[in-house]
Order: sequence, then structure tokens, then C-alpha cells
Amino acid sequence: MILPSQRTLILLAAGGSALMVLGALAFQHLGDMAPCKLCIWQRWPHVIAIGFGVLALLVAPRVMAVGGMLAAFATAGIGFYHTGVERGWWEGPTTCTAGDATSLSTDDLLAQIMAAPLVRCDEVPWEMLTLSMASWNAVVSLGLAALWILAIRRG
Repeated sequence: MILPSQRTLILLAAGGSALMVLGALAFQHLGDMAPCKLCIWQRWPHVIAIGFGVLALLVAPRVMAVGGMLAAFATAGIGFYHTGVERGWWEGPTTCTAGDATSLSTDDLLAQIMAAPLVRCDEVPWEMLTLSMASWNAVVSLGLAALWILAIRRG
């Protein structure tokens, strides 16, 4: 049986993930900001958290809330990783960041340029209060994970 306070926490956590996905899609389609590979990776755990939220309300609240919590922590981790790539703390995936081209031949360099994606993971296309979208995703997702934890404890 699901308690009303637990139901509210699950709805807030899953709803928060839904708002994050909708916000990302709004930036993409209304704001004309194409996502990079890491941006896409950050969306999937939110979608999974939404699914766990629905299942938590229908089947097994405590067990499914654990899944939602793990998904929230996963997207926070990807957001933190993406932030590090944007700030140059570490290198990102070679398929979406600029690498060292000094050892490449002209033909290899041209092939790499032609195969490069249009959106790079190491550039910040938008920020608010000095935080990029990846950074905001990490911060908000940690808050969502806290809601999932509260929902688990209320069960």
C-alpha cells in the first residue's frame, strides 16, 4: 500500500524528471539548440526515472523508487561528467570533443573533420548563473534523487 506522502514524493520526483526532459526538448526544438551526445545521454535516465515512477505508483512503490533514485543519480553523474568536459577538467568522448590533431596526417585530419558531429560536447551553448545546462541537470537531478530517497524512507 502506498501512503499519500509517499505518492506525493514519487509524483514530484518522476514529474521533475519529466520537466527536465520537456525542458531539454524545448531548448532543442523551440530554442534551436541541437544536443550533443552527452546531452542525449543525460535524457535517458530521466525517461527511465519516469517509468519507475509510474511503476512505483502502480505496483511496488519502495522497490520501484529505488530504481528511480538510481536513475536520478545516473543522470546527475553524467551531468557532472559533461560539466567536466565543458570546463576542460578532463577529455570527453572523442566523437564529440576536439582532440589533439598534431600527430595526424592531412588526409587523416580531413577525414576526422568530415566525420565530426555538428555539436561538440566541450562547448557551452547556454548558461545561467555561470552554470551550463549539464551543470543544472546534475544539481537538479541530485535534488530529484533526494526526493526518491524520501519516498523510499516513507514506504
